[in-house]
Amino acid sequence: MILEVAILNVKLDEGEEFEKAFDEARLIISSRSGYISHDLMKCMEQTDKYILLVKWETIEDHEIGFRQSTEYLEWKRLLHHFYDPFPTVEHYQALN
Repeated sequence: MILEVAILNVKLDEGEEFEKAFDEARLIISSRSGYISHDLMKCMEQTDKYILLVKWETIEDHEIGFRQSTEYLEWKRLLHHFYDPFPTVEHYQALN
């Protein structure tokens, strides 16, 4: 299992609209092969900051299966205009 971690800095005062768009976008990601689960969490101290945690079976499921799919274009259309700056995405693997 691979954990995708993205810190999402949403443009000021656009958090509510981002959350609505993510509610639609989650249906896209959850339908992809290799997807296990996800959590979108809102920062308590900075209200326009979120963390997205997505569990994938393999890194290829995310990097190739999702990011190179036609469905990813819709994901981008729904979400990418909310970010400033654009998020860094990292992948983590359990050591045990």
